[in-house]
Amino acid sequence: KTTMVNLLLGFFHPSGGRILLDGEDLADCDLTSLRDNISVVSQNPYIFDLSLKDNIRCGNPYASEEEVIRAARDANAHEFISQSPYGYDTIAGEKGLALSGGQRQRIAIARAFLKDASILLLDEATSALDNFSELAVKDAIARLMKGRTTITVAHRLSTILHCDVIFYIKNGAVLASGSHHELVSSCEEYKRLYQTSLGTGRTGVGRTG
Repeated sequence: KTTMVNLLLGFFHPSGGRILLDGEDLADCDLTSLRDNISVVSQNPYIFDLSLKDNIRCGNPYASEEEVIRAARDANAHEFISQSPYGYDTIAGEKGLALSGGQRQRIAIARAFLKDASILLLDEATSALDNFSELAVKDAIARLMKGRTTITVAHRLSTILHCDVIFYIKNGAVLASGSHHELVSSCEEYKRLYQTSLGTGRTGVGRTG
């Protein structure tokens, strides 16, 4: 699943077939331009040994302090940042070890808000969080998704049930695609997965936008 995200970011090219973006082969795209138009929130976002403010500003190095704070508010990060010893100037520590998993996720979401890219990749963004942190992160992600094409990879099938298109992949090939309701009515394997997966942590891939 993460391989799919890396393919979309152009870190390597598929050994067969093509990946098209608005009809253009990704292999022919300028990688800098491509990545400028994509934001990523992953399960383990990389946090630099910088201030929380500068970590958020990685999304846009030219952002003003007001824009950084607005992005943090949208990401449900402003409250915990304000309560940190030095506020936005608090150092995150190497790989963000001074932060909890949920806090690291919200810094990454604030970074994505600040970048304001048209495509959003969510790579198991809530799979490693406790219930309280997951609610805060899901709320922030719901705001971040608005007006963007979003591709979601998730352990929990419940995370992608409301996507516009869900791709059911088996043995490396797309077995079926459609909305949740379309797949339940037309694909027996997906229906069985849905009936058993909500408590088993099965995975899925969905797209919104």
